[in-house]
Amino acid sequence: MRLLTRLIPLLLLTALLSGCGYNNIQQKDESVKASWSEVLNQYKRRADLVPNLVNTVQGFADQERTVLTEVTNARARVGQVNVNADDEASLRQFQQAQGELGSALSRLLVVTENYPVLKSDANFRDLQAQLEGTENRITVARGRYIQQVQDYNTYIRSFPQVITAKIFGYKTKPNFTVENEAQISNAPEVKFGNRQPAAQPAPQPGS
Repeated sequence: MRLLTRLIPLLLLTALLSGCGYNNIQQKDESVKASWSEVLNQYKRRADLVPNLVNTVQGFADQERTVLTEVTNARARVGQVNVNADDEASLRQFQQAQGELGSALSRLLVVTENYPVLKSDANFRDLQAQLEGTENRITVARGRYIQQVQDYNTYIRSFPQVITAKIFGYKTKPNFTVENEAQISNAPEVKFGNRQPAAQPAPQPGS
């Protein structure tokens, strides 16, 4: 009888928590964490490619030191960011650093267009293909993370889950923003239409 008396409150509490979405909050929170781990994994994959890419380009185009230095410094700044995905300022700093690295890599690939021998090097082509594949994986991983965070935030702000979330201290999570995203994600535009027209020969007398 005493055992039954003790079990009844526990069963009622379990039913109450389940009905208020506690278990679903746990599942969605874990899904967000797993998605974030995949985002970090893909960004790390890109960062790991940078040293080999820089060394390969340097072997053929050492004079492009400014661009090579920019890429190296941008990678170093990425490594210095101790990101906390639950902190909006930290996530913004992480996004900015990754954006700067992406922009620097885009400029580097634009520069390599001026070196046909480099473009034909098998090692460079392999690194370029890996980088392109990684950028696609980053896009997919970020997209999934954004969806998971949106799903989690919407869920814990809905009734009656909002009550459970407040009781147990669950808060909405910050998400990736699109501020300056188009600018930092695209390769710089290279225009050839600004050349001065070639000087025309002066007309000859009598012509």
